[in-house]
Amino acid sequence: MFSTFEKIKELAKKQGISLNTLEEKMGYPRNTLYRYKTQIPSSERVAEIADYFNVSTDYLLGRTNNPSIAKEDNYIYDGKEVDVNDLAETAMVFDGKPLSDEDKAAIAEIIKIYLVGRQ
Repeated sequence: MFSTFEKIKELAKKQGISLNTLEEKMGYPRNTLYRYKTQIPSSERVAEIADYFNVSTDYLLGRTNNPSIAKEDNYIYDGKEVDVNDLAETAMVFDGKPLSDEDKAAIAEIIKIYLVGRQ
């Protein structure tokens, strides 16, 4: 059984809808989703379903356990999504003086380089 079917089933359950109801909402023929127990869905279908649930296609395909869609300034650290700019904002002072916006931007870039290197 393909993990894509299990992910879709799990997401539908979280929303309190059956797979048949999901098929109706998406305009799919009956039993379309059940076929994904044994068949790999087309990339178009995966994208449509991911958009419906607001998750990444990689999550539906079982390539990651993180359902979040990647954002420009968000990175994964220890399995959790982190916002680099939020992290840089937490650096408030250096040598007793407040950091400038330029300093915070530089710290954000250092954090990005570090996080990208860990992937």
